[in-house]
Amino acid sequence: MRSNQLSRRRFVGSTLAASLTGGLPVLSRAQSALTVGILYSGARDDYGWNQSHAVAARALKAVPNIKVVEEERVPETVAAAKTMESMIQLDGAKLLFGTSFGYFSPFMIDAAKANPGVQLRHPTTLWDPAKHPANLGGYFCYMDQAHHINGIAAGLSTTSNKIGYIAAKPIDLVLRTVNSFTIGARMVNPNVQVFLVITGEWSLPVREAEAVNALVNSGCDVIACHVDSPKIIVQTAESRGVKTVGHNTSQAALAPKGFITGAETKYETIYKGYADLLMKGQALPNMTVGGYDKDMVQSTAFGPGANEKARNAAQARIAELRAGKPIFGGTVRDNKGKVVLSDVKGLYDPVLEKMPYVVEGVVGSIN
Repeated sequence: MRSNQLSRRRFVGSTLAASLTGGLPVLSRAQSALTVGILYSGARDDYGWNQSHAVAARALKAVPNIKVVEEERVPETVAAAKTMESMIQLDGAKLLFGTSFGYFSPFMIDAAKANPGVQLRHPTTLWDPAKHPANLGGYFCYMDQAHHINGIAAGLSTTSNKIGYIAAKPIDLVLRTVNSFTIGARMVNPNVQVFLVITGEWSLPVREAEAVNALVNSGCDVIACHVDSPKIIVQTAESRGVKTVGHNTSQAALAPKGFITGAETKYETIYKGYADLLMKGQALPNMTVGGYDKDMVQSTAFGPGANEKARNAAQARIAELRAGKPIFGGTVRDNKGKVVLSDVKGLYDPVLEKMPYVVEGVVGSIN
């Protein structure tokens, strides 16, 4: 552990409220320099969730007059509160990104209340104006759009018409990516079946490897996923000679033969955008959401697993999503035959936030 990590973990400062002037949710004037603090729950090179934020942090570091301070492997405990407080008091951070779900409540809420001159943002839509401080907020990248593109590319890359999908938890957010993927795959290849395995946790490397092997043994020749870090899944699939699509950040280096493409968040857009506003002395939005249309998601560059037909179809569909074309376009049935959607739903329709089902074409149970 680095010495600065030790100092942050042990640091317990008194409140900064007395030293802050004005209590404004934005900087009072344009700044010549800005310090941004970023907390990660795991390693920045995990080929997954943490690395997706670290990629954005690296891009932010290249911006003139911006200093980025980072700490990885910060538990979702009081350690997070101590790290944020030290970034504010020791480093002078005026913008903090707490990148893990468990940081929000109570740690980021409390930090925002104690430091009204500092902006804090969390990668969810948990912020509620009726309950939370005005200098707190969130941002959310709609990854189901990029998984829909994964599905299109995968549907045109399979020869067995059997695709495996390994998911962490059967929650609405995850099931939405499974469903968007499946709709994409069957849009270009109606014969595709998506075989779903739920591991039960965000990170279970042994279980994930077992799931890959079981899916390959059952005839799946493409593996997709929605877990914290797809590293083991992609490596295992590559070792079995099957193709993969990625999640969170680029896994292309892990599968030099079978990688097709991947669904990536693009937090660089958020980090740079927020920093630019603060440098200009302007207010930050409390909530920012988007997909391809807002340059908040992207597809990993195509790998050798993608044929020309898959590449062309995926690129054409990305253009449609940027233009606002829907994914859930008309009557949609679940995999038991029940109609779950009866009309076209826009990309950000609130109805799609609740999705306790998997669509027709998915083989497997979420119970």
